[in-house]
Order: sequence, then C-alpha cells, then structure tokens
Amino acid sequence: MGGEEGFFGERVAARYDENSQNMFDPAVLGPTVEVLAELAGDGDALEFAIGTGRVALPLAERGVRVAGIDSSEAMLAQLCEKPGADRITAVAGDMAATRMDGEFALVYLLFNTIFNLTTQDAQVACFENAAAHLRSGGRFVIETGVPPLQRLPPGQAVLPIRADRRGFSFSTFDVATQRYANHHFDVSGGQIELSPVEFRYVWPSELDLMARLAGMRLESRWAGWQRERFTDTSPSHVSVWRKS
Repeated sequence: MGGEEGFFGERVAARYDENSQNMFDPAVLGPTVEVLAELAGDGDALEFAIGTGRVALPLAERGVRVAGIDSSEAMLAQLCEKPGADRITAVAGDMAATRMDGEFALVYLLFNTIFNLTTQDAQVACFENAAAHLRSGGRFVIETGVPPLQRLPPGQAVLPIRADRRGFSFSTFDVATQRYANHHFDVSGGQIELSPVEFRYVWPSELDLMARLAGMRLESRWAGWQRERFTDTSPSHVSVWRKS
C-alpha cells in the first residue's frame, strides 16, 4: 500500500497479509494478474504502492518485469522476505513524486490506494508521475471503490465497516472536503488498539479529469477484473487510461 509509514508501519505490516487474506484468494488475484499481464504485454510494469507484493510477485511469475514504489519500508521488508522478491526492483518513496529508471508499458495502483493521497494536489501529482513513467501508448490502471455516499442518510456522517471477534471499524465522512477516515479498533492481548487512517475519496469523473491533465485518456472502465459492465450501482471500478 502507499499510505504513510505512520499507519503502514511495523505493526500493520506484520499482519497485513493475514488481515487481507480475501485479497489473496485465487478467485480475486487470478483475474487481476491476468488483466495486468495482458496490458503490460512485452513491456515493463511499475506498481505504485507495491506493499508486500500481493500482485507484483505473481505478475513477475508470469514473466512481466516489475518494479515498485512504496512509502512504507516496513511493507517493503515483508516483500523482500518472500520467494521471488529478487526479481522485483522496489524502492521506498512517494508514489506522487518518486521516479524510477526506465520506461514502462504499464503503471498500476490497486486496492483503493489512490484515496491514501489525502489532497487533490497529491492525487493530480500521482497521475502526472504515472504518465511520466509511461511510454507512448502505455496505460495507467487504478482499482478503487466508488464513494459509498448513497448509504449516508441526510445529516449522517458515520458508516460501519466491520464488527467481529477481532474488533470493529467504522468510517467518518466530510462530504464538503471529500475527506474521510477509517477508525479500526483491534483486540490484541486483551487490549484494544486504535488505528485511524485518513483518506480523500475521488469520483470516477474526477479521476478522468486528472488523467486528461496528465496527457492520458480513459480507455476502459469496468466494475471488476472480469471486465464486468460498470453501472451507477457498481461499488468499485477498474479504470484504464492510455497515454497519448
């Protein structure tokens, strides 16, 4: 992931894969890697917010040359311990500013991580950085959720996320600023640990404008990695922009 080291530090990194097990399900991961490998073709791929390598490692196994950037050294340390990590060039840095050597056919940013950039300026810079890495005709792919504001009744600003034996979480929204926060309360050793994390949500149309500012145009938008049709009720989207 691409959040600040303050959230994705040692404690979160150590349990990140375990807490994201559903994202490692072959039914989820398989189509993701399949589409990205197709879009990369015979070129190189760059992952913004590479994290522990959930997608980068199987993509590299498909023969794609993969590089990555992540702001959390703790997450990168988890990646480095995994088999196949030696095939990936990963550096600590800011996905909105850090430059990698080379030219890429594909840059991708998954799992809602564009929201981890908490200002519009940073999100615009992320698109500009992606475009700067792409060769002509290269593609930038984002997977993220559609802001769930239809679930908010007028005057309400809180939505529950989960409640189970390991703890509970909820989100708080400020619709005037497009800022929101997830508040995670985890039970560990008989104590409750609080892990808040800040976001800025972005509508698909705003992402399209950011892409145009960076010299890219929308090529495809799906509701998921099976290329399902995106509709006004889709809770998430996979969007592909192509560099002119």
